[in-house]
Amino acid sequence: MDIKAIIMGLAFALMWSSAFTSARVIVEYAPPLTALALRFLISGLIGVGIAFLLGQTARLSRKQWMGVVIFGVCQNALYLGLNFVAMQTIAASLAAIIASTMPLLVALAGWLIFGTKVKALGIAGLIAGLIGVTLIMGARIQGGVDIYGLVLCVIGVVSLTVATMAVLGASSGGNVLMIVGLQMLVGSALLWAPALAFETLVVTWNWQLIVAFAYTTLVPGLAATLVWFLLVRRIGAVRASTFHFLNPFFGVAIAAVLLGERIGFLDVVGVAVIAGGILAVQISKQA
Repeated sequence: MDIKAIIMGLAFALMWSSAFTSARVIVEYAPPLTALALRFLISGLIGVGIAFLLGQTARLSRKQWMGVVIFGVCQNALYLGLNFVAMQTIAASLAAIIASTMPLLVALAGWLIFGTKVKALGIAGLIAGLIGVTLIMGARIQGGVDIYGLVLCVIGVVSLTVATMAVLGASSGGNVLMIVGLQMLVGSALLWAPALAFETLVVTWNWQLIVAFAYTTLVPGLAATLVWFLLVRRIGAVRASTFHFLNPFFGVAIAAVLLGERIGFLDVVGVAVIAGGILAVQISKQA
């Protein structure tokens, strides 16, 4: 892994983790699904427009189109849609912790569903991740966390797992920025229906909402997704996923600093255990 890949991985982890804090600000002042659908529409149009200027086309292979649709549906519409709704009632740090278990779920799905061999270190990582999640969930449930929001986040991370397992099909063959833009437009198209059907357009306009929306649209929305696709192409999905072990730390730290969210002792221990489990699982996959 070269220095450029390391910088890309760190940048992705930081941008991805910061999305929960900015999303928590957005849903405080605007309807979640409407805001997310608009975000994807703007990000998608920007991505597709820049891709056309760079000479990229929408002539994708069948495998790429399948990846675009799966990624757009599972990550953008389901995972992020459910998380935006959930963060109306739960903390950004908890949403970040749940989402950060995705690499563990990918490894578990590969083992149980596809028969992928998992080394002893990987099994130990999965067990550690389960222990970490149990510690955090137990503490939060005792503290009175909203169960509905918690369940939405869990369903969301399962959807994110499916999307991640499809990322190679979407990123192979070039036209990366075009693919990023298209999968965002897919997510936007799917989100507008429930947004218009179930939400009332009541927005509290202030500088916090404007800054959070602009940041979420351009940085976690467009830049982080592009960096992730490029990183997967550069070093492969297995090595790229190693950087996910940083997400629990970054997600909790950013929420604590910017939102003042209280982090308990068991949260700290659980985050450390989950991060160690993710790292163990990813290292076990490497030759």
